[in-house]
Order: sequence, then structure tokens, then C-alpha cells
Amino acid sequence: MGRTLPIYRVRAENIAVESENKIHDDQVAAKYGFRGGLVPGVTVYGYMTVPIVEMAPEWIERGSMQVRLIEPFYDGEEVVVRAEAREDGSIVVTAQREDGTVCARGSASIRDAALPAPARLSEHPLPAMEQRAAPSSENIIPGELLGTVVEALDLTGWRPYTERVLQYSNDILARNFRLGPWIHTASEIENWAVAREGDRLSARGRVLERFDRKGHEFVVVDVTIVEGERLIQRVRHTAIYKPRMTDAPR
Repeated sequence: MGRTLPIYRVRAENIAVESENKIHDDQVAAKYGFRGGLVPGVTVYGYMTVPIVEMAPEWIERGSMQVRLIEPFYDGEEVVVRAEAREDGSIVVTAQREDGTVCARGSASIRDAALPAPARLSEHPLPAMEQRAAPSSENIIPGELLGTVVEALDLTGWRPYTERVLQYSNDILARNFRLGPWIHTASEIENWAVAREGDRLSARGRVLERFDRKGHEFVVVDVTIVEGERLIQRVRHTAIYKPRMTDAPR
């Protein structure tokens, strides 16, 4: 038998209304069949980690999580996060709307502290903002290194630490390509150490895969986030870089 963790409830907030990614804008999102601007996937992930971190704080530095974003949350909706600790040590977690619709699913675990960290990816020059190329099947090439993003970690405000760190995996896509509206769909996260306020984190990435599915164009990237010699996080990050347009609201 598993152990049900306390339910976490939070009001969804679209913190990216003014961002370059216009899938968070109500009018643009409507062109892709959504009822409004999407609450960012990294924000939903942050909500989902709250009961995990409360039960097992060590997860922040030696935990992993696979999260799949199925349906969007919209600004102002209540998010109901349900989590259950299983006998095998895993934690299953869902983020639901008030009506029970499951919008995201995740599975988390805590690894043996003795396991060695994976290799860090190499740094690579970052293109200037005005020189970023529009993504396409011709320039999203598996194995190609992405330009490294280096920024200080800002932990001011109420947003969870977990959300702030995963944001670097979004940023490496947005800083390497001149993206139109795009959608984060899944992440496989491994935590290896804790970063602190003001730490200069280096997000290094490479393209793992590019594919088409149901009219959408996807990219999968491998990201390592490093502070000095410490590996903070490794992520397999999946996004629709070119969603199909539709008139059907959802």
C-alpha cells in the first residue's frame, strides 16, 4: 500500500504573459485552439514538486522526476496536486483541474547518494539575439551543441526553486533559436546538487532528437546545468517548437 501525501492546492498564474513566447498570450494561443494563454510548463512542474520536497527535502539534490504535460492550465484556475509515495520508493504525482481533469503526470524517485554524476556537456558559443535562426528540420540537428546560457540564479519572489532551475532548460532553447509560439511538453529531470541565490549557472545543451507528430514539430534537448565544477541538474527537455494551428478550442 502506498502513502497518500497532503494535497497541495494553488491558483495557477500565467507569469509569462509578456514573454517572447506568445503561446502565453490569450489572442495568439487562441489561434492554436487554446482558451487562453498557457501557464508555463515549468510553473506547473514547480507546483507538482511542492509535496515531494515537503516529504523528502533531499530530493532537491539527489532526486529525479519524469513529468509529462498533457493539458494546459489557464491563469486563475485552481491546480490540485495529488501525490502518493509508493512502497518501491517512487512518488507518483498529478496536477489536476478542479473537475478532475489530469493536466500533468509525474513520477519521482530518490537515488543512492553513492552513484556517480554523469559527464557535463561542453560549453559552446551563444548566438547574438538578432542572429538566432528560426528553427527548422535543416538546422535542428541531432548531436549539435547549443550555445551556453550563463545567468545568476534569482530566487527572489514566491516561485519555487525547482521552477527557477528548470527554467534554464527553456532558456537554452529560446536563446539559441528565434522561436515563434512554442510549447514545453515533457522533461526528465535529475538533481545532483543545490544551487544558491546568486550562483552563476551555466546551462549547456545539445540536440538529441527532432521529429514530427500529428502536425507538430518537436525538439528534444539534453541539458546540463553547472555551477563551477558542480553539476546541479541534468534534463532531457522536450518541446513543440512549431505547433500546428487549429480553430478548435480546448
